Amino acid sequence: MTKMQSDPLKIAFVTETYPPEVNGVASTLARFINGLKGLSHHITLIRPRQGRGDTPKIEPYLREILTQGVPIPGYSSLKLGLPQQTMLMKEWMANRPDLVHIVTEGPLGWSALEVARKLKIPVCSDFRTNFDAYSSHYGLSWLKIPIQKYLRYFHNRTSFTMVPTEGLKNTLHLAGFERLKVLARGVDTHLFNPAKRSLVLRQEWGVTESDEVVIYVGRLASEKNLQLTVQAFKAMLKIKPNLKIVWVGDGPQKKWLELHCPNSIFVGVKSGEDLARHYASGDIFLFSSLSETFGNVTLEAMASGLAVVAYDYAAASQVIRHKENGILVPCNDPGSFIEQGVELLKNRQDIQSLGSSARKSTLEISWESVTGKLDRKYHELLLNYVPVENSNTPLALGNVCIK
Repeated sequence: MTKMQSDPLKIAFVTETYPPEVNGVASTLARFINGLKGLSHHITLIRPRQGRGDTPKIEPYLREILTQGVPIPGYSSLKLGLPQQTMLMKEWMANRPDLVHIVTEGPLGWSALEVARKLKIPVCSDFRTNFDAYSSHYGLSWLKIPIQKYLRYFHNRTSFTMVPTEGLKNTLHLAGFERLKVLARGVDTHLFNPAKRSLVLRQEWGVTESDEVVIYVGRLASEKNLQLTVQAFKAMLKIKPNLKIVWVGDGPQKKWLELHCPNSIFVGVKSGEDLARHYASGDIFLFSSLSETFGNVTLEAMASGLAVVAYDYAAASQVIRHKENGILVPCNDPGSFIEQGVELLKNRQDIQSLGSSARKSTLEISWESVTGKLDRKYHELLLNYVPVENSNTPLALGNVCIK
């Protein structure tokens, strides 16, 4: 029987990452799950166990199933879920979901895809992380093409794949990905708010209210293009030698940053109200990454009233209007990125004006509206779903990366 738009669904999410892990994929998924629970959908969340003390939650509208995982190289705090076809087959035969939503494409996600297809359960997926692009930052550039082939094969076997921007949709379409749907992301404008600005925190940083502070929020890793952030900041120091940069996050490049970036303040990973205070207590957000599928931090910085300098790419391309509510820089133009940061610092009025406009432009990008769009996509999937026959899966998987 076809589910009506108002009918609650049984949705199985499969992911390798979830809070308290700190990354855009985890935080976005948590927002969606909370929103779907609010719509009375019944969620089963299947993910790797994050540590010895990690226990599965069982609460109204949410049930967790924890699986075995191994640390991801370069991301030791994250786990790669191990294959679980037998467990998933048993679980979904006993508690059949209306649909399966695969968030990450590791062995656990592959198992979910195979079992869902065998049981003829509708399945959709997300493309949330550019693992093929990341490979070049970890001395594994030779894996870029095989990884992209695997990801294309994986996602093309689902009913549709959701991406956060039109730009990424166009890029993946040219790479052979099929049935792509854009689902943007929201921002919590109650949490991320200029009102959270803290004079006490700024005093801890050794700055007055008349001083500007540059903020970076995210993983301290090479794929974030932090060398360019440092170059831009050093150029800005020539204008204002007492300028400070606050690094919110952690990662393998922290030691390099400590050695090469003067006037740096490292505060570690922050979340919730503490993260919101750090955003709002800054003035300029420098974001030079070119490896994002979206970049939640861009929206969070804008909602916090910061003047954002970012490449014309991902979230920035979607929400920033150049010199109206932020600064957009042509992609792969490091000279322009540095120049725009320097020019912005010269005019405090521009910083304040851009920050104020940035805040206003985020007020209508709520998680509630985005979750509603996701809900409609689920019902469209159920309405239009046509089961497909499985091919010889072991042979297909064994050859996918070399075809």
